[in-house]
Amino acid sequence: MSEDKKDSGLGDVIKKVVSIGVGAAFMTEESVKNILGDLPLPKDIVNGLLQNAKNSKEEFITSMKEEVGNHLSKVDPKKLLEEVLQEYDVEVNAKFSFKKKEE
Repeated sequence: MSEDKKDSGLGDVIKKVVSIGVGAAFMTEESVKNILGDLPLPKDIVNGLLQNAKNSKEEFITSMKEEVGNHLSKVDPKKLLEEVLQEYDVEVNAKFSFKKKEE
């Protein structure tokens, strides 16, 4: 194998690993395993990448919880409901159906 092809192959692997790292927060662990399994990487590197993906996902979820919680803590539900009822007409469409119970 020529040196250029070897460098190109390594570059492709690095690009794929980086893109997996960025997208791992939105992927299941099984999906990340499947993608990394196709790459010619040592097992300890794959395990490290999986752990990093898991940690990134957990950090992302924790960060989102904190941000949403912080935002919602500033919302007064009574005031919000009053504003909605003053500004909007409420329309309810309902459909009821009765099904005989199976014995």
